[in-house]
Amino acid sequence: MKRRTFIKDSAMLVAAASAGSVLKGAERLTPSVPEPVEGPVVQQAHQPADGKLITSAPMLQNYAEDSIGVSFAVGALANGYVLIGENPDLSDARKIKCGGYRVTELSDKVSQIRVSGLKPATKYYYKIGADRIHYGGGYDMKILGTEEDPRIYNFTTAGKGAKAHFCVINDTHVRWNAIEPTIEKVNSLAPSCVIWNGDASNTQETIESQINIFLDPDISRKDYASFTPFLFSPGNHDSRGMANRHLEKVWMFRQPEERSSRDWDLGRNFAVRMGDIALIGLDTAEDKMDTNPIFAGLFNSDAYRRAQVAWLKDTLKRKEIAKAPFLVAFCHIPLFDSRPTSNPGDVAPDDKDPKYTHDFAIWQRTCAQLWTPLLEKAHCQLIITAHEHVYRRDDPEPGRSWTQLVGGGPDMNPEREGRFPTVIEGKVENGKLNVIVHNILTGQVQDSVTFSPRKR
Repeated sequence: MKRRTFIKDSAMLVAAASAGSVLKGAERLTPSVPEPVEGPVVQQAHQPADGKLITSAPMLQNYAEDSIGVSFAVGALANGYVLIGENPDLSDARKIKCGGYRVTELSDKVSQIRVSGLKPATKYYYKIGADRIHYGGGYDMKILGTEEDPRIYNFTTAGKGAKAHFCVINDTHVRWNAIEPTIEKVNSLAPSCVIWNGDASNTQETIESQINIFLDPDISRKDYASFTPFLFSPGNHDSRGMANRHLEKVWMFRQPEERSSRDWDLGRNFAVRMGDIALIGLDTAEDKMDTNPIFAGLFNSDAYRRAQVAWLKDTLKRKEIAKAPFLVAFCHIPLFDSRPTSNPGDVAPDDKDPKYTHDFAIWQRTCAQLWTPLLEKAHCQLIITAHEHVYRRDDPEPGRSWTQLVGGGPDMNPEREGRFPTVIEGKVENGKLNVIVHNILTGQVQDSVTFSPRKR
């Protein structure tokens, strides 16, 4: 299978810091970000089990205070639904069908159910089901049978009373040998939610390949997101490919009632109160200029980044966000880099300049200029990013009061010193936000940092 290749180490690599230390300043490794792929990309296909209608475990998407998204794969034309209630035996369950108002959303690939009207910081039990549909035309449709997953799952909604505990994964790039131990680590930590901080994909041309990544992954824990809700901050690769241009067919947008008409197309941004932490999700979009000829003018990232400014300004004023003791933001491409050779992503028209080591954004100066003044004013303590495939920590300095953590990449080769997947864990304990960076390759704690409540 032809897959995206990763660039080789720069000849100017310096020695990587040992486990438990922090890669900072001159000790940083050169980023190892995926290069563009030329030609077609062979897609992994989702293979439904013979005769089965429900072909995956449910995935909890868009963790929120009063709503949740439930998505699962189906093997034939179906009308999916969720039975949900507060009683473990579902004796109080209500049935919610896929789709929104007017008509249900028939699909032979994915059922997506938007569950709203939930109570904050409340444990819910649920199970999934689907009707097998015959559709022969506008007056020729019938239910051929119903299938329900016999398992009862559960989750707890977000809110001020929820447990303040999150995990972050990133840059998984369909590397199953890295995803398997990463998910197992997350499961052992049992967070309230997981933020998938971009580049779950490579270049996905088919919905079947997206199902394989999110709903039916090639890992042993098929129910990895059935009990633990996920949030998603897309990476540059998550918009590449015909299927990824409409990723919401598999990973749904934020709920409609959570977006004003002005912000209707900002379906990936999120603002969630989880205990003492306010979680803010932003989308840095592509790592190349819209004017770069490789994309033929088919991307509109610049306007998208600018549209998020008004959303962020209003979001930071929301009572539950403004009063949270801790404010943590998430986005895929870093918003700070001190190295003069790191491309800042605003080199028009085609990202090329001999003074930079790469012809794509290593960090996003435009997003930093648009968003970080607002985050600074709100006393954001931490921004967690990804993209570079090498873990590092940027501590505050004059003119920048927030810490930046850059998550590691999918490399599981122990000979590539300094390169490893990470799970970044944040948990409020004894009035402090303790952040631990887990090295998935070694099984050790790579780094840790503690934050006090912000000024308010």
